[in-house]
Formats: sequence, C-alpha cells, structure tokens
Amino acid sequence: MDYSTIRRTLQSPEWSQSQEQILLEPYTYISSNSGKEMRSKLIAAFNLWLNVNPSDLEVITVVVRMLHNASLLMDDVEDNSELRRGLPVAHSIYGVPQTINSANYVYFLSFQQLLKLRSGGFKSKREDENEEVEKEVDLVAIVNEELLQLHRGQGMDLFWRDSLTCPTEKEYIDMVLGKAGGLLRLAVKLMMAKSQSKVDYVPLVNLISIWFQIRDDYMNLQSTEYEANKGFCEDLTEGKFSFLIVHGVRADTSNRQILNVLQKKTTSLSLKQHIVDYLRDHTHSFAYTRSVIKQLEKAIMEEIMELGGNKGLEAVIRSLALEDD
Repeated sequence: MDYSTIRRTLQSPEWSQSQEQILLEPYTYISSNSGKEMRSKLIAAFNLWLNVNPSDLEVITVVVRMLHNASLLMDDVEDNSELRRGLPVAHSIYGVPQTINSANYVYFLSFQQLLKLRSGGFKSKREDENEEVEKEVDLVAIVNEELLQLHRGQGMDLFWRDSLTCPTEKEYIDMVLGKAGGLLRLAVKLMMAKSQSKVDYVPLVNLISIWFQIRDDYMNLQSTEYEANKGFCEDLTEGKFSFLIVHGVRADTSNRQILNVLQKKTTSLSLKQHIVDYLRDHTHSFAYTRSVIKQLEKAIMEEIMELGGNKGLEAVIRSLALEDD
C-alpha cells in the first residue's frame, strides 16, 4: 500500500455493507425474532388521538423499535439471561463484547433516523398576552432525556439485585417509570411534538407503563407462556426484585426465605416452586398484585374515557387485561 492509498483512506474511510451487517448481527438476530410488537400497537392507538403525519409516525415507530431491541440486548447481558422470546439470547451466540457493541451502535443509528423528522413545534400562548407563538421542540432532547431515564431505572434495578436491597413500592414504581416507561413515553412525546393536538397524554402513558410492568412481573411467576419464552420463574433466577417479590419480602420481614433464594440466583425448579407457593399462600403476594393490576386497569380505562375515548387503545388494554376471578 503506497502513501496515496493511505491518504485517500484517511480522507474518506471506507465502510462496506458487509461490515455493517457484521456489527448488526446480534441486533438483527433479536429483531428477527419479534415479540408481540405491543409498543407499535400502542403507538398506532395513540395516533388515533394525535393524527401524526404517516411518514413521521413511521420514523417514530422505527426509532422506538430500534431502541427497544437494543435495550433488550443489554438487558439480557446484564441479567445473564438464557432465553429471549423462546430462543437463546444473542450474547450466548455472538458473545458479550460483540452484543454490547451492537446495542450501542444501534442507539446511535436511532439518532440518525430521528434526523428524518422535520423540525418539531407546537402552538403556545405567551403568559402576558394572548398571541399564539411557535415554540420549537427539541426532538433530540426528548430522546436523550428518556434514554437517561431508562438507564437510571435500569441502574437502580441492577443495584437492588446485586446488593440484595429490597426497594419500597414507591421506589419500585419510580424505577418502572424510568426503565419500562421510557420508550413508550419517548414515542408519545415525539408524537405530541409532531401533532396539532394540545392534550398532554404523558400521565396516561405513565399509568399504562406501571400497569404493564406489574402485569409482566405477575405473569413471569405464574404464566406457562412466560415459562416457554424465558424459562420457569426467570425473575427468581435473575435475583430480580419484581413487584411480587417486593411485596413478599416486606409483608414478613422476619422471614428471609425470599432474600436467601434471590441471593442464590437459583435454577432449581423445586426451590423456585417453593418461593411461588410461599408468595401465594404465606404473604398472599399474588392476590395483592392481582388486585393492584385490576385497579390500574380500571384507572386506565377511566382516564381513556376522560380523554374522549379511544377504541384502539381500549382494545389493546382489554387484550392484556387479567380475567376476572
């Protein structure tokens, strides 16, 4: 290689499609095994209210899907998971370093996608006069803030697990709003920025996010579908302080059975079944969690009605609602 070739490379480094595919392999793997696309369904439902331009909505949907799948790659590494959507996790195939790099790479690719959105703005009134003015919305700032919230929530979740610190229910809810609520909130905030509507839908998004995560915690410890997709009571193997676990630990602080099993990160089916029985029969955590889920479902439906009703959103919520006793 002569100097002129080196100089051309320095001026414009080459990047091939095959190289791009190599970097994206872990991400492509998890994306090809798609889940229920619940966030995409919720985005479409909220758009019945917000009526965002189809091309803008497509960009928002793609950005959220990219961030979601990239975050799952990281979650599986940090949780030392074995299964995701019923298949081996990406890092068990591609290795931890390649998987982490792929996830981080997609975070930045999502910002490239975001640039496709036209400059955002909405009408607002000055405090001292009635004149309407155009207030520009920083779309990148919206994404950046929600990614910060996501990592804050994930960080606390990991801290509680690794230090065997049981959070309060309030601390747990705060974590959920960051970790689980961030991407849906990001989507709806971007949609609000691109919509003519002046209604703030973020409180409803937060309510849905809390309900969705607590429901997920509930299903993880009792659903055969979750067992097939992630393994039997995977939250116990991960040592995770889910909503049921938080209630179970705090319902009887004199009994350390749950904490001892969480510390072991056990794969023993009999030991995990013992904790499930303990949560059901001793602390009644399943009954308590179920009642909280049903209360949240009721509150969500009432909030939807107060906002004028939304058949699409109502259908999504009903499809996930727990059956009545």
